Amino acid sequence: MKAMKVEDIRKMAAEEIRTKIADAREEMMKLRFQQVTGQLTDSSRLTFLRRDIARMETILRETERAAVEGA
Repeated sequence: MKAMKVEDIRKMAAEEIRTKIADAREEMMKLRFQQVTGQLTDSSRLTFLRRDIARMETILRETERAAVEGA
């Protein structure tokens, strides 16, 4: 599974990033349930999702701070 690239995230609108974060968190919750029940075969997906979420939140925060400082 490939991680999201920073350049691709920076091209997105803030609302689109928030939507992607929500989708990733929902997927992560489902994967955690699968892991607990023993149905998860690719546990590395959890790591990729966690890092993608952190990456998106960081870029979202950067853009919000830049907008506030620029205003």
